[in-house]
Amino acid sequence: MPDVVQTRHGARVLMCAPDGPPIGDEQSAVDLMATLWGQDVQWLVLPVARLTEDFFVLRTRVAGAVVQKLQQYGFRVVIVGDIAAHVEASTALRDFVYESNRGRQLWFVADEAELDARLSAAA
Repeated sequence: MPDVVQTRHGARVLMCAPDGPPIGDEQSAVDLMATLWGQDVQWLVLPVARLTEDFFVLRTRVAGAVVQKLQQYGFRVVIVGDIAAHVEASTALRDFVYESNRGRQLWFVADEAELDARLSAAA
């Protein structure tokens, strides 16, 4: 299944396919953005399956580097999927997820239904 641009609750989003190239560093984030050249996309929706394990280990700084790179170019980011095991294993990640979900730039959601609810509330 390819990545697909959709309009959801008035927002243009790139729904990334779970089986696409892994996102695990700044270059992979740049490569993903390159596929969006000329498209008006506000949100990048990344399934957990696309993220490397290092993304969820905050001391590796992968999450910060990837998210910062995407946000530098004006994209908001949503991570979709079950990260309960990662959050349970790391107080720092739990706090990061909590604070991120309070904002409007990076969200962690369990599924597309929660994504739609968040986008609808933000519209």
